[in-house]
Amino acid sequence: MDTNALAVYKLLVVGILVNCWMTRGLSAVENINVESIPQISSSALCNETRLLWDLEVCGEIFKREMALVDRQNWCNLTHFISQYNFFSLCSENRSNDLSGCFWPNPLAERYMIRTHKHYFSNCTLHRLIWVDPSDDTLTILILIPIVLTLAMIALVVWCSKRSDILA
Repeated sequence: MDTNALAVYKLLVVGILVNCWMTRGLSAVENINVESIPQISSSALCNETRLLWDLEVCGEIFKREMALVDRQNWCNLTHFISQYNFFSLCSENRSNDLSGCFWPNPLAERYMIRTHKHYFSNCTLHRLIWVDPSDDTLTILILIPIVLTLAMIALVVWCSKRSDILA
């Protein structure tokens, strides 16, 4: 065997051994004791009564802050974005941290939907009525790609016939 091939082979074997040795410590599978992990049902973690109370607290703060915003501006997000952001963060944090519930959850969703119905029910977007363009505009929009395509085809044909001069 060639000495260079032997050196490459040794380097490959050493590389594989070092990789196995280094990645063995990164895996935590050997270190987990399954019996020591407490098995808690998901229903025991979420205190729904506390969650509803916490959502009401966040909702009352939001209600006080929205009272300062003119009712005509309730559909313009730029007028109340900070209040809404605080309301969202408050309800999410209280749900996760204090109540022990995941976010989002059905109780929080119902509360948020009720809040949205109260404040933003009249904020529907006005539907745009699309109108067909005039015939002149439509003709121009159709003819431009056709003319460009024909011009490119003519250019390619002309260049292929003149390849002796362009080469």
